[in-house]
Amino acid sequence: METITEQATNLREAWKTDRRWAGVQRDYAAEDVLRLRGSSAEEHTLARRGAQRLWELLQTEDGVRALGAVTGHQAVQQVKAGLQAIYLPGRQDAGRPSPDQSLDPVNSLPQMVRWINNAMLRADQQAAPVVADAEAGSGGADEPFELMTSMIEAGAAGVLFEDQLSLGEGNGHLGEKVLIPTRQHVETLRAARLAADVLNVPALLIARTGAHSASLLTSDADEQDHEFLTGERSAEGFFRVQPGGYARVTRALAFAPYADLLWLETSTPSLAEARAFATVIYSQFPDQLLAYSCPPSFNWRAHLDDAQTARFQNELAAMGYRFQAITESSSPRLAPEPRNESELAPARG
Repeated sequence: METITEQATNLREAWKTDRRWAGVQRDYAAEDVLRLRGSSAEEHTLARRGAQRLWELLQTEDGVRALGAVTGHQAVQQVKAGLQAIYLPGRQDAGRPSPDQSLDPVNSLPQMVRWINNAMLRADQQAAPVVADAEAGSGGADEPFELMTSMIEAGAAGVLFEDQLSLGEGNGHLGEKVLIPTRQHVETLRAARLAADVLNVPALLIARTGAHSASLLTSDADEQDHEFLTGERSAEGFFRVQPGGYARVTRALAFAPYADLLWLETSTPSLAEARAFATVIYSQFPDQLLAYSCPPSFNWRAHLDDAQTARFQNELAAMGYRFQAITESSSPRLAPEPRNESELAPARG
């Protein structure tokens, strides 16, 4: 049996030589991971296979498209239609609480991942990779670590973390979006990566920033955020910041070493915004994978004609936006699955 020192040496070598980990920064040691693994590690087959499949698709396909699914039935129908991945939206619903708003996301979000994976397995389908939107959180490193752990245990192949407070955690005046400090979100990504390493699953981490439209910040403690401070405070005590494309790409650059994909979200379908964002990211991280949201709520006809709309996703893919989620950002989210015996039965295989 290998000693801890030998295991740590092998793990460091894998991080250094495996193409999967090229460019990924870890601010912790292999020994830290092994100490947290313990002596009897469980195998998380669905998450492992899904992560490996998603990574392979991102490396070989021009673009991986995913529709938003909030029930197992939707996921099954999407896979039958030929989609290669499933996107599970987060819990925010344009200011309206979702049916499970009272539930802890560490329990409710993974439960949805589990329902979707179980539904695909019951349909005797090869499970498509599930990418879950964990959205945001204001807790310390323990919260994203536990959430990532629960997601992987439920079978998630990838998890998205955003750098702003969720709707239930305190909003600015008239619902203004509130960012957390850049360093705090880096810690979120770091904790999530550590959780995946401890479980020995190459789950993909996706980072999204709301800095393009967010006008408030919880704290001015991080010097990286100082250039965007306006010197004003909101009535709630939040710090006012200047939103925009520059703030968005600055934060994305800070997240890039810790994320497998950077998610760009825009208010309109804009190839110009996508190109500008990609150009800056690639100037410092030429191999960085990108993701883009294409919600039906876009007023497509106001910005693109039919021919441009038909080409839009292919042109995004050519810029490096390999993962493209088509989901209605204001649609009901995380509607509970039917709680019957077959739905809650453990997945087999």
